[in-house]
Amino acid sequence: MANIDPKQRIYVNLAEIAQSISHPSRLELLEYLAQGKRSVEELATLCGIEFANASRHLQTLRRARLVETERKGKHVYYSIVNQDSVIELLNALGIVGKQNNAEIKQIMADYFEARDKLTPISREDLLAQLTDGSVTLLDVRPEREFNQGHLPGALNISVEKLAEQLSQLPKEMEIVAYCRGPYCLLSLDAIELLTAQGFKIRRLEEGFPEWKAAGLQIENA
Repeated sequence: MANIDPKQRIYVNLAEIAQSISHPSRLELLEYLAQGKRSVEELATLCGIEFANASRHLQTLRRARLVETERKGKHVYYSIVNQDSVIELLNALGIVGKQNNAEIKQIMADYFEARDKLTPISREDLLAQLTDGSVTLLDVRPEREFNQGHLPGALNISVEKLAEQLSQLPKEMEIVAYCRGPYCLLSLDAIELLTAQGFKIRRLEEGFPEWKAAGLQIENA
């Protein structure tokens, strides 16, 4: 590579980064790691893949310097390197896909838009509503993810427990639900359940990682 001019050397390295995320399981692993540090065992379970496969995909991401490791006892934990930049990269990939790929457009229309009749709320509009106190924030991710970081003032009720804890939610105020990211289905599940119970609810068009990557305030439990 020493004989290649600087521009080509940069492109070679950028191509290696692009190649490292060219597998659906690696994209999904990054989505889960964007919520916080996790072990290989946890990630394999969340993605529904074998431990050995998860380990191989994580090693590919590590060689590209997208993730790093930390050993605690017998377990190895992974986290994203320069997380905000990696989230921006994934967001850019999603934007290009939605604009240029017909199948992605169709999936978004048939599944996401069909299940959620109301237009998702933008980050800017949510900030305005939070300022005047006219909205209740609902984080429907698992408690562990919520504790690692969440939007300011958010109430955490995971989708699995939502039906049992409806009394914690106000019916007189609009609720905005959010989860792991733009393709996470947890907030859609929450919307269907709460709409059927007479609540006024919309979803944030992004998730916690995108909010954090934008440099907005977050809280930790």
